Formats: sequence, structure tokens, C-alpha cells
Amino acid sequence: MRRYATLVVFLALAAPARAANKDIERLQIQIANLAAQVAELKRLLEQNVAEIKRLNESLAEQGSIVKRAEQSKRTEDEALRLALKDITDRLGEVQERLQAGALAAAPVGLPPGEPQPAIASLGGAPPAPTSSGPPPAPRELYSQAYADYARGNYDLAISGFEEYLRTYPNTEFSDNAQYWIGECLYGKQKYAESVEAWNTLFRDFPSSDKLPDARFKKGLALERLGRRSQALVEYRYVVDRYPNSEAGRKAREKLNAQ
Repeated sequence: MRRYATLVVFLALAAPARAANKDIERLQIQIANLAAQVAELKRLLEQNVAEIKRLNESLAEQGSIVKRAEQSKRTEDEALRLALKDITDRLGEVQERLQAGALAAAPVGLPPGEPQPAIASLGGAPPAPTSSGPPPAPRELYSQAYADYARGNYDLAISGFEEYLRTYPNTEFSDNAQYWIGECLYGKQKYAESVEAWNTLFRDFPSSDKLPDARFKKGLALERLGRRSQALVEYRYVVDRYPNSEAGRKAREKLNAQ
């Protein structure tokens, strides 16, 4: 009887213990499942982070490509503008030389196309030109002065351009005449006088298309005079005000060479 009672007590105590063990086992299974889910979520998160990083790198690369393409296009556009400006400037110089050549081929003192005076007799000389009469036409006078400049006859050219400015102070070539006076003086190595000639251009013809070239050449003259800091001011002015001009390109090269 005592044995039976002891067995009953033992079984009564063992039942709750088995139940507790099952609860612990279920909890352990749940914890293991949660840990597996957390690990899976962590793996997915790392994959997503890696994918986002890859997409960001791809976007950055595409943005860099687009930026380089835009920069290349701007560079090409700038080169085209400079090339067109250079061609336009060269065409203007060629036109001036052609006009000067046409004038040089014409009889001196007569407008182009005017017939020469008849010779009095065989072997005789034509009559001497008279000093009276209307002044030469503007283009003729300008072309003659430019022809003298092109031949290196700077003194004659200066006289011609000065006469042009006295006779025709407000024509389409007046500012050009003042500019070429500065060029002639620069060619004669009279750098201070050339600076003054270009300063006159800036004062009297503030809207002239010769201003970029005159500003750049003034810088060169100032360098010849040993006034380098003032020359750099002129180069910077040309680059800032006329960045797409041929003079702007040359001034930029001067500044970059410092």
C-alpha cells in the first residue's frame, strides 16, 4: 500500500515536469523560427542595400556620362563659334586687302574707273594733277592708307588714316582708321604712342567692333613698355568682355602662360 502511494505521488509530480519541458521545447522552436526569419530578413536587407548601391553607382555613372556629353557639346559649340569668328575676321582682312589692291592698281589721284587724261603728244607727259578739287571718296582714301600699311609704309599709312579721320570722322570705317593708326605706331615700335591711339579709339568709338583686338594689342604694347601688371589687366578685360572672340582666345593664352 505504501508503495502504491509513493508511485502515485511520483506520477503526480512527473506530469507537470513533462508539461513544462514541452512548453520550453515549443518556445525553443518558436525562437529558432524567429531567428531563421530574422536571418532571412537580414539577408534580404543586405541584398536590397547592395542593389540600391549598384543602382546609385549606375545613376552616378549615367550622370557623369551625360555631364561629359554636355561639356563636350559646349566645347564643340565654343570651338565652332571661335572658328566662325576667326573666319569672319579673316574675310574682313582679305576684303580690306582686296580693296587696297584695287586702289593700288588704279591711277593715282583718280577714282577707280575714271579714264586717264589724254597725253598731249606722242612721248609727252600727262598734265600735272591740280591740288584743287573734291577730296577722295571715303573708301578710296581708306584703301590707299591701308595699302600703305600692308606694304609697311607706316608713316604714309598714318598720314592717310589721319586724313581720313579729318575728312570723314563719322563713317563705317572711321573706327577702323583709328585702330590702324595704333597698329602702324606699334609696327614702328612706338608703343606708348600706339597705346594712346587705341585709348582714343576706346574714347571716340566705344561701340567699335575693333575694341577686342585693340584691347589685346594695347596689352602687348604695355608688355613691351615693361608695364606687365597693366598688360594683365587688359588681357583679363578682353577675356571677361569678349570671351568668344579671337582676341579673347589670345588673351586667355597670355593669362594661362603666367
